[in-house]
Amino acid sequence: MGKISLSELEQYLWDAANILRGPVDASDFKAYIFPLLFFKRISDVYDEEYRQALDESGGDEEY
Repeated sequence: MGKISLSELEQYLWDAANILRGPVDASDFKAYIFPLLFFKRISDVYDEEYRQALDESGGDEEY
């Protein structure tokens, strides 16, 4: 199989997402997306505060 174009790759990915999604209504996705956004935000804030604490402690991880 040769190289595929970007549009073909996009189509394959879109078709795969449709298969995985199944018969779920679009409005039901909020039950999945909101928790993911929440956990992503918590993770980002943790990373920011961890880096800030490392900077303040001079790299001491037990600070």
